[in-house]
Amino acid sequence: MRKIINSTYVTLDGVIDDPQIWTTPYFGEEAALYNRDLLFGSDALLSGRATYDAFAETWPAMEEQTGDFGVRMNTLPHYVVSDSLEKAEWGDSTIIKRADAAAKLAELKDRDGQNILQYGFGPVSQTLIEHGLLDELHLWIHPVLVGPRNTSALLNRDGFGASFDLAGTRTFESGVIIAVYRPAERTA
Repeated sequence: MRKIINSTYVTLDGVIDDPQIWTTPYFGEEAALYNRDLLFGSDALLSGRATYDAFAETWPAMEEQTGDFGVRMNTLPHYVVSDSLEKAEWGDSTIIKRADAAAKLAELKDRDGQNILQYGFGPVSQTLIEHGLLDELHLWIHPVLVGPRNTSALLNRDGFGASFDLAGTRTFESGVIIAVYRPAERTA
C-alpha cells in the first residue's frame, strides 16, 4: 500500500502562508536533495484548491530553471480536492469533490505505486488525518518569525486537533529542521 506524505513549510510562529517570501534564504543544496527525494519517491501529487492554483500558475514556467524536478512536478498525476474548481488544466489533473475525498483518496492509497505527496496543510490534510489516511507529516521548520496576517495563514485553525509521534528529524546547515511525524495510534 502506498503512503500519503504531507510536506509543509512552517515558520517558528506557525505560519504556512506565502512560503516563497520567507523560505528562499534557507533553501540550499541539502533542502533541494531532501525535496527531490520526496518528489521522486512519489508518483502522484495531492492538493487542495489553493495549493493547486498556486502550483498550476508557477510550475509550468519552472522546468528550465529546475530541470527534471520541474518536469516531474508538471507531469505527475495531480489530484485536487475542490468543489469550486470546474476544470483542472495543469498536467494530468483529476478533480475530487470534497464529499468523495475520503473514499477516493483511500482508493488511490490502495493502488500499487509509489507514495502520494501533498504540499501545504489545510482542509485536505485535515480530511486525511480524520480518516486515518495520512501516513507522514514532514514539517520543514524555518528559523524565522513572520507574524501571521490572518488565521488562515497558520498551520492549524478552526479548532482541529490531532496527536502525532515523532518518527525522525533532520537538521540542515541553514537552520531548517525537518520533523517527520506519524499520526499517533488512536485509543478507544
